[in-house]
Amino acid sequence: MELRQSSGQQHWKTWWSRPVGRVLDHVIYNTRVQGRANIPASGPVIFAANHLSYLDGPVLVGAAPRYMHVMVRHDMFKGFLGWLLDASGQIPVDRSGDRQALQAAKAVLERGDCIGILPEGTRGTGDAASMNGGVAWLALNSGAAVVPVAILGTRQPGEHKDIIPRPRRRLDVVFGAPFRIEREPGVSGRVSMDRATEQIRVRLATHIAAAGAATGQQLPADD
Repeated sequence: MELRQSSGQQHWKTWWSRPVGRVLDHVIYNTRVQGRANIPASGPVIFAANHLSYLDGPVLVGAAPRYMHVMVRHDMFKGFLGWLLDASGQIPVDRSGDRQALQAAKAVLERGDCIGILPEGTRGTGDAASMNGGVAWLALNSGAAVVPVAILGTRQPGEHKDIIPRPRRRLDVVFGAPFRIEREPGVSGRVSMDRATEQIRVRLATHIAAAGAATGQQLPADD
């Protein structure tokens, strides 16, 4: 598991995965990246991005100026793809509730590194209308800055969720302003989690809408 590996081993894994992401972004696809200046140069960061397509995680890795470990659905860790995900330092997570994955991600943040998470949990319209609580738990328990990320163009209106876009399509990745989530005094853990989840959801949804208007990229409208 990720927690048993040394910091050097983890860094090596993410070191080679980012150049692969850059090839995907700028050789295979035509990715425009905005807002890099919003990303803290040091310290723990949670990149919270919307989820449209299979490409979102790799595109995020290639667009960010910092190395990160992305939380990926556990059933993707099979065969060659599973080996590739593990070898590049990604963290398997069971969407039904996975305390071990959250602890592994928290350990990454505690050593001052970065986590990428797609908190909608599954591919969809990418508007952050709903969100799981994992990102809020990490933000509350690590003190890490949360950077909202809009990933646009990896799936367009009318395209199936399983589509892989044709090469050279224009993609847009927009990093928003970082913010932090703090526990409210006198509020129960459950209520604090719910409020934090909604706060992050609203910040991400607002950022996605603004990024879509600025780039001209439309989100798919799934039934």
